[in-house]
Amino acid sequence: MTEIALAPGAWLSSASATFLLIALAEFGDKSQLVCMTLAARHRGLPVVFGAVTAFAFLNLLAVLFGAAIAAWLPEWVVTAAVAVLFGFFGISALRFKEEDEDEDIAEKPGHGIFATTFLMIFLAEFGDKTQIAVAGLGSTADAMATWVGATLALACTSILGVVAGRRWLNRLPLHWIHRISGVFFLLLALLAVLRLLGFI
Repeated sequence: MTEIALAPGAWLSSASATFLLIALAEFGDKSQLVCMTLAARHRGLPVVFGAVTAFAFLNLLAVLFGAAIAAWLPEWVVTAAVAVLFGFFGISALRFKEEDEDEDIAEKPGHGIFATTFLMIFLAEFGDKTQIAVAGLGSTADAMATWVGATLALACTSILGVVAGRRWLNRLPLHWIHRISGVFFLLLALLAVLRLLGFI
């Protein structure tokens, strides 16, 4: 971890890899649909701020949890767990089937749209595959790079959800995006296995 922190190139590489993986995994997910639905009825800026704040907090919890696990458990246990988790997420993403039904988003009256978005995103994503993936990345790479990459990725997907709107998203081939995400997860799982076996 210290070596990664001292090398700017490695730090940027870790942040970029996290950004790409999390962006692909989250694109078209329920949190983006929440942003789209709320932005259709309210101003987009509070929705974006609420979503980004929720994701920043969730990612902070994830990387702290991942770093704590890495500090207390042997490296081979952490690496094996990361390989299993990423393999599971990769297979799940490859088996994704797009559904036509829309999620019904209920908003309580009297709450600010920022607070509403924050609460909905927090509850929807807490313990979700994306947060677990961030925790896994945070246990094997630089925690700050992981947090920055993941938060920027989720901020971008939230902004896209607000700006694009439901009609634009419905025309995208989501199943192909999930397949690409699945391949990336499986690739990271393979790298973790190779690291576990001592090849890298």
